[in-house]
Amino acid sequence: MDELEAILETSGAAAVEIVASALAERGGPALNCANCGKPLIGPYCAICGQPHNTHRRALGRLLHDFFVDLFSFDSRILRTVFALLFRPGELPRAFREGRTQRYMPALRLYLFVSLLFFLFLSLTGTAFLQLGLTLNTYSVVHDRVGNVYRIENGRRSLLPGMKSDAAGNVVKTGAVGTALPVTEFKADGSTNHDIGTKFHFFQREGTVHPFNTPELQKSLKDSAANARNTPGWGGRLERNFLATMQKLETDPAAINRPLTAWIPRILFILLPAFALLLALFYLDMRKRFFFVDHLVFSLNMHTFAFAALMVAAAAAQFVSGGWVAALTVLMLTLYLFFAMKRFYGQSWARTGLKFVGIGVIYTLLFLGPALAAAVIASVVSG
Repeated sequence: MDELEAILETSGAAAVEIVASALAERGGPALNCANCGKPLIGPYCAICGQPHNTHRRALGRLLHDFFVDLFSFDSRILRTVFALLFRPGELPRAFREGRTQRYMPALRLYLFVSLLFFLFLSLTGTAFLQLGLTLNTYSVVHDRVGNVYRIENGRRSLLPGMKSDAAGNVVKTGAVGTALPVTEFKADGSTNHDIGTKFHFFQREGTVHPFNTPELQKSLKDSAANARNTPGWGGRLERNFLATMQKLETDPAAINRPLTAWIPRILFILLPAFALLLALFYLDMRKRFFFVDHLVFSLNMHTFAFAALMVAAAAAQFVSGGWVAALTVLMLTLYLFFAMKRFYGQSWARTGLKFVGIGVIYTLLFLGPALAAAVIASVVSG
């Protein structure tokens, strides 16, 4: 292939020289390109594309070219943004059909929007995720036959797999008849505490007030004491986790920085994973759609996700976070469905079936575990 390209390039240059020689023999000017040195046979070089007249002495022409290039660049950006936001599937379809000059390239657009998203969070002091600690109060009781119940906020729920003796000592029964003692509580009706977390998305740092009470401090110290006696990797992870909990006690945004560092890493995996999932569901169209087409579609979808999250982050400052989250999920869902319909061009029924299959598999097997792993990694390493 390289040899063929070299032959074609050499043949093209030779053809240009032949035409230039013919023009010179007929009295035409024989000029060379100032950029590549090849003969010129028109206003533009046939080899490198540079114009012959660069207008280096015409200030008016220079200003004219500047404004033409500026508004041409702006119009390209505006067309790209409009297509991204309001014409689902248009950008990857334009790439597949070869209409690439009207819009920004998919990878460049993805990098630009994702950078703009993180820059927006940084400039506005908005945290992607903050964790507020909560302290849950509960008691544990047992009945006559040793069944164990947890009572919290007036609700009684059975703890499966646990048994208690008359003194309230609880054991957890195993599948093969083993019984492990439970030391966290006794089924004697006494008051117990455990630590919970509350998620806060897209809130400004400092607006989520830390929860710090003597009971919480005592619970953290007791948990830390138990973790110090736990050997191996399990004990080490537990100690790291509790160290992060102690940071969250005074700073709910403690995991935001490590989480922000993890998100680009998981997207590096999710982008091709989503494209591979599309390729599997559209095997019946493999002769018309190559993997690169699915990858460009994946880039477009994740680019829109960043744009939607940016809007959600701004809206979350004024509207309830629950409503913002629900509307964002709805918007992403509808966008994906209409983008698939426009890009792949199949019937509404086939698109709907594939949309459901792709959405369920991607959420359960890729997106959900990846985000959960990112949060856990941020908590453990935070």
